[in-house]
Amino acid sequence: MGIDYIIATIIKIVIVMLVFSALAGFGTYFERKILAFMQRRLGPMSVGPYGILQIMADGIKLFTKEDIIPTSAVDKIFKIAPIITASTAFMAAATIPFWPDFTIFGYRVQPIITDSSVGLLYVIGVMAIGLFGVLLGGMASSNKYSLISAARSSAVFLSYEVITGLALLAPIMLVGSLSLVNFNAYQVGGISNWLVWKQPMAFILFWIAAFAETGRTPFHLIANDHEIIDGFGTEYSGMRWGLFFIGEYANMFFISFVIVLVFMGGFGDGSVLSALAFLGKVAFFFFFFLWTRAAWPDVRPDQLMWLCWKVLMPLAVINIVITGFVVMF
Repeated sequence: MGIDYIIATIIKIVIVMLVFSALAGFGTYFERKILAFMQRRLGPMSVGPYGILQIMADGIKLFTKEDIIPTSAVDKIFKIAPIITASTAFMAAATIPFWPDFTIFGYRVQPIITDSSVGLLYVIGVMAIGLFGVLLGGMASSNKYSLISAARSSAVFLSYEVITGLALLAPIMLVGSLSLVNFNAYQVGGISNWLVWKQPMAFILFWIAAFAETGRTPFHLIANDHEIIDGFGTEYSGMRWGLFFIGEYANMFFISFVIVLVFMGGFGDGSVLSALAFLGKVAFFFFFFLWTRAAWPDVRPDQLMWLCWKVLMPLAVINIVITGFVVMF
């Protein structure tokens, strides 16, 4: 491992953190605008042209707002919980290829921090660790409503992690690898080679689980908007609350990259047109998160658990068995 590799890796890490932290801010602006359009409102309009500077205003507010810690809270755990949520979201980006390889000034650039042979497993595993931020935040807040919300959220995360893993097993059986770069290579050759046609059930299951994993409507049980409290984050303020928010939006972007790489052909042969189409597909799935929030009501916790264990898991197991027979014969 040479010094050039270490420097390049550090640069990639810094770029990913800066770009997706900024995109999280822009994501909040786009969400508010899209929801406003679908609900016949204007959305942010006061700060800057069409409210575009609302992103800067929100950032200034979060950084300057008083950091309040309840006197009865478990101080150290209360402080570290938001960091766990945000850091695990960005750690998941380590094995995601964000763009095909390209050459600049004679230097070959690989827009992936590390191409691990277990990249997909790493992404799903690190994202799962994010539930500890939510759980610890609710437990340390010394607020019974935060605790109930944290427990409810943890049940959803744990349950739908099972669906995520089972849904991905069938595509993994076909590709024979856990590397997201290999998933992309498997689908080179055009739309007809996309895994979504060979594994439509896995695609649907994974996409449903993605809503639960990111805590988005209609599975928005982490902090229901129609409740008086803000779920596990009720006692948080300022940038600590903002870290939870950044983690949520970063997860939305990263899961959109994963679903395109696994099921929708990724960036194909690496041409400029394919690479631009890749970003377009990612943008569509991110938009779908926002669209669903405007169009669907939240599901009750008991309905969500019923859907997971009595509908989605049996379908995932059946899909794995059928895929196994196809691979064998």
